[in-house]
Amino acid sequence: MILDGIVDEDKWLAESIAGIQRHAFYMHRALDANNLRDALKYSAQMLSELRTSRLSPHKYYELYMRAFDELRKLEMFFKDESRHGVSIIDLYELVQHAGNILPRLYLLCTVGSVYIKSKEAPAKDVLKDLVEMCRAVQHPIRGLFLRSYLSQVSRDKLPDLGSEYEGGSDTVTDAVDFVIQNFTEMNKLWVRMQYQVCSMSMKFICSFILTYTAPEYLHAIEGPGRAREKHEKERSELRDLVGKNLHVLSQIEGVELQMYKDTVLPRVLEQVINCKDELAQYYLMDCLIQVFPDEYHLQTLETLLGACPQLQPTVDVKTVLSQLMDRLSNYAASSTDVLPEFLQVEAFAKLSSAIGRVIEAQADMPIVGAISLYVSLLTFTLRVHPDRLDYVDQVLGACVRKLSGSTKVADKRAIKQVVALLSAPLEKYNDIVTALTLSNYPRVMDHLDDGTNKVMAMVIIQSIMKNDSCISTADKVEVLFELIKGLIQDLDGTSDDELDEEDFHDEQNSVARLIHMLYNDDPEEMFKIICTVKKHIMNGGSKRLPFTVPPLVFSALGLIRQLQGQEGDVFGDVPATPKTIFQFLNQTIEALSSIPSPELALRLYLHCAEAANDCDLEPVAYEFFTQAFVLYEEEIADSKAQVTAIHLIIGALQRMNVFGTENRDTLTHKATGYSAKLLKKPDQCRAVYACSHLFWVDDQDVVKDGERVLLCLKRALRIANAAQQMASVTRGNSGPVTLFVEILNKYLYFFEKGNPQITSAAIQGLVELITNELQSDSSNVKPTSDAFFTSTLRYIQFQKQKGGAMGEKYASIKV
Repeated sequence: MILDGIVDEDKWLAESIAGIQRHAFYMHRALDANNLRDALKYSAQMLSELRTSRLSPHKYYELYMRAFDELRKLEMFFKDESRHGVSIIDLYELVQHAGNILPRLYLLCTVGSVYIKSKEAPAKDVLKDLVEMCRAVQHPIRGLFLRSYLSQVSRDKLPDLGSEYEGGSDTVTDAVDFVIQNFTEMNKLWVRMQYQVCSMSMKFICSFILTYTAPEYLHAIEGPGRAREKHEKERSELRDLVGKNLHVLSQIEGVELQMYKDTVLPRVLEQVINCKDELAQYYLMDCLIQVFPDEYHLQTLETLLGACPQLQPTVDVKTVLSQLMDRLSNYAASSTDVLPEFLQVEAFAKLSSAIGRVIEAQADMPIVGAISLYVSLLTFTLRVHPDRLDYVDQVLGACVRKLSGSTKVADKRAIKQVVALLSAPLEKYNDIVTALTLSNYPRVMDHLDDGTNKVMAMVIIQSIMKNDSCISTADKVEVLFELIKGLIQDLDGTSDDELDEEDFHDEQNSVARLIHMLYNDDPEEMFKIICTVKKHIMNGGSKRLPFTVPPLVFSALGLIRQLQGQEGDVFGDVPATPKTIFQFLNQTIEALSSIPSPELALRLYLHCAEAANDCDLEPVAYEFFTQAFVLYEEEIADSKAQVTAIHLIIGALQRMNVFGTENRDTLTHKATGYSAKLLKKPDQCRAVYACSHLFWVDDQDVVKDGERVLLCLKRALRIANAAQQMASVTRGNSGPVTLFVEILNKYLYFFEKGNPQITSAAIQGLVELITNELQSDSSNVKPTSDAFFTSTLRYIQFQKQKGGAMGEKYASIKV
């Protein structure tokens, strides 16, 4: 672009550096010859290169550093009076005869540094003289670098406490006055720079347009917006020159708390407020907070906070306050000894009030800015006043009031801040129970969108798991489940079909684990907890209930066992009796069977029946078995599910000892009837021989009906034979003999248990039958069947060789 060809900063910088190097060469030759006159002459010519106005701050800094390095060498020459033969006082006067003001002041600062070090004049007088004379340079960039040089050469020569330059009329106050005056002048130059540079830029553009009017050159001209942005960036590059003064102030040992409170802070804040420049105010407030000790900020908190509303409306006050609170929070966390100081100055009240004023004054402040302030205030509160839950709740309440204008937070950055706000109490207290006492906590969560609400709910559950927290009252469970309602029910019409399957399973498994962690030793309170959980989870829909109902059922069953273990009559005055809980369970499981999830409901009915058996409640146990059979008949249609269900029923019924003869006969009759009606013959066979255990239970003498055991086994043999014949018709072979081997093992079991109806002759006949079947169709015998039968024969042989009563029983069986 043609503008780049005209404004060639690199070329100008190279020319200026070449000029410095050329004059520095002659200056070095003069120094080597101890020629003061030529040394001053060439050094002044060298420094004249710094008078340029054509370089950006970044390029000008490069040029300045070249000159700075040369001035250090010149200073060493000035220190050695034996080389130039002129007293320092005369030298101080001599350099003021330089022709141009800028080289004259650089030389004056250099000699002034030596003058102070010689102690031939009070340091305060020399410093005051220098800082006043530097006002002669009012060009922003040249003036800033000149005063930066003054600050650099004088910082180790200030009359500080314990310094060699302190004493007599030189005090710490003089050092403070010098630094603040230099800071004030530099800030004025820095602020003025935006107006002067923009004016110069516009003049240049106008001149360019007048000179080059051809249309093809117009695209090369930057607009006012881009020019302003460029110059704001250039100003930002110079901010450290101004901020270094505050750093020098903070390093003065004599600036103790009282001086900082009475002198330093008011004068600095006065300059910050009066400059009325957005960039300067933000940077200087940030610099002020960063360079001075935390203790000073704490003791002058009211003054510091009072300046915030006086800043320009466009200043990012929220970041300034956040950084201040973060520093104070870290200060509080560094030692418990400093906490009384926070109470003494009422830090929380002052910060809370200041934040309220700032948010109120800046009505257009983005919601993310306001919430970030509350996050910083909450972090401060949790570190300084962890025991004051009312303070924590007050911060959350203020956030609720700010969010009250909108139903849901839409800004992603604001959502992130709200999550940080809600996570802070969990991380601090490591106990969700504490967070549940905060009345405004759920009100903040209500402003989150559904997705974030779920994320926050998972954070809460993970916190409970991590810290093994126990939620022990129904009221707290009520609050907790209000917080995690995004996981246990659909919000705002969100369909289950929209959920990611894997994430959904993780969420519901987490809720299930949470339910297991709700516990109270008091049965009545525990029952209230269970009822509260039911109230919340029953609206979860068909996809959630299979995850959330089982843990609720097992919690209720655990309560029943707790009541059962109590001494005395558990059916007394305690409202949470086993009968009451079983009625509750029946209603709860019924919801599962209606969604439908019959297989799961059947399993839970059987668990409840076993619990009723342990409580010796025969009618209740019978009712649960009846419900299980109803589900089996009406809801379970899949053949594989039927096989699983009937085996579960048989296993549960076999363990029951509460039933009388009539009820037990009714249930066993149903079980055997359904077993024989299964779709596939092998399934029928296995279910029927499993029913044989319903008529022979080892630990129940009244349930030992050998004849009915034999009937079940014979019926199983007939079904196995029919299955084999069917296989022969359909596949052209006799089919596997595995079913016969399985039935043989059942015969052996009841034979060993002493069932008189199971004889050795029957076993012998079955062994021969299987042997013949294997021999007649040896080509189609499955290795598994053959191995199974071989293992069974080996077991019989082992029992025969065992000796004793068992050996005698097996003696007549030939294998």
